[in-house]
Amino acid sequence: MNPSRIVSVAFLVAAIAACSSSKPDLGFDNPSGSSSSGGGSGGGSSGGGSGSGSSSGSIGSFGDDSGPPPTMGSCQYNDATDHDGDGFSGQDGDCNDCDPNTNPGAFDVPKDGIDEDCDGVADNEPTGCDKTAVLDSPDPLNAALAIDLCRKTTETATGKQRTWGVVGASYIAPDGSDTCSGAGTCTTDANYNLGHGNLTKLGVNAPQNGGTHMLSLSSGTGRAPTDTGYQDVSGFDKGFTVGAAAGFPAPAPACPGVTTGQPHDGAALRVVIRVPTNAQSFTFNTNFFSYEFPDYICSEYNDTFVVEMAPAPKGASTGGNIAFDQSGNPISVNNALLQVCDAQTAGGKKFACPLGSASLAGSGFGTDTAGSNHAATGWLQTQVNIDPSLKGKDITLVFAVWDSGDGILDSTALVDNFVWSTQPGSNTPVTVPTPPAQ
Repeated sequence: MNPSRIVSVAFLVAAIAACSSSKPDLGFDNPSGSSSSGGGSGGGSSGGGSGSGSSSGSIGSFGDDSGPPPTMGSCQYNDATDHDGDGFSGQDGDCNDCDPNTNPGAFDVPKDGIDEDCDGVADNEPTGCDKTAVLDSPDPLNAALAIDLCRKTTETATGKQRTWGVVGASYIAPDGSDTCSGAGTCTTDANYNLGHGNLTKLGVNAPQNGGTHMLSLSSGTGRAPTDTGYQDVSGFDKGFTVGAAAGFPAPAPACPGVTTGQPHDGAALRVVIRVPTNAQSFTFNTNFFSYEFPDYICSEYNDTFVVEMAPAPKGASTGGNIAFDQSGNPISVNNALLQVCDAQTAGGKKFACPLGSASLAGSGFGTDTAGSNHAATGWLQTQVNIDPSLKGKDITLVFAVWDSGDGILDSTALVDNFVWSTQPGSNTPVTVPTPPAQ
């Protein structure tokens, strides 16, 4: 239902009168005849949604959004009319039908004392689900937990959408298929599955929300050097080629005329998410490490990390990519965000490396046998605005990394700390360095 629809003068008068109190009185029980606010189970199957492709296996601890019936306040209507135009009526469980940001499809904003999702309890959005992530889980829903997407929804994208949450997830090749040339189906291939993992740390790099796990995607192994299954990032070739993400291979603005080569050893996570009805933006953190630095600047061998969103937001880059530097370069060694390294000139370009190389320690990308360090971006934060038309609708995010031109000299991307916000972000996607978590 369109919140901007035209309503009658009589309706507006009635709504204004009903909204005379800015906050509903929580002292009344929901009368018989109105629906409960439960709004979707935190368990069960992964639900539908185009391309969700959720796998079987351990799901982990997604939040259970069931709860007590909504309470009655001065703006709780016991009828089927959607008075505030947010897609929910009082009979659908809207506990404040004067506020379009309060309904069963909303995100429950922490620490504001308001029950935005109408489950009867304020400030109880599920958190801490990353503690149930498992290093080598083949279940893509386990990876959603690792990046702090703690709510799951089973409703379809049409009709009354009771809750926001993860609709489905799948491990794929970067081009969206499940085919690794020469290795058959990617997700049944042992080497492919080594390319993703849920890490507690990578060297000195820890999860960004104070939690216990973060997602690792790698053209080598999505493992820390101390983990079982790790292979040295200097030369582990998983032995398959894959399709690239939409719009790639493509030259980076920093390297005019240079196009990267055939993608190898790619790994990608696709997540379909129902957007909260009150969300205006979201953020997440990433950290990209590459063994390509400093020897292969602006060459066909430049490994790439992208985060593609559909529908693509205003200002997205190639293929709907939302993670790029201020010049539009995707995340690779040809990127101004590469700031964890030893200051030097490489490939004819000056790298100031303001963050130094200390955070490469123990990651596999630190000092090699020749005494050289490689490079990383350090932790970045990407912020994306939500178009109002997407509230309560499904979006798809694909996090993808691949080797370029060959399968050696690997790259790894960490993903963590996905957060919704009820405040607007920049008009176009922005990725900037972020201080380490405290």
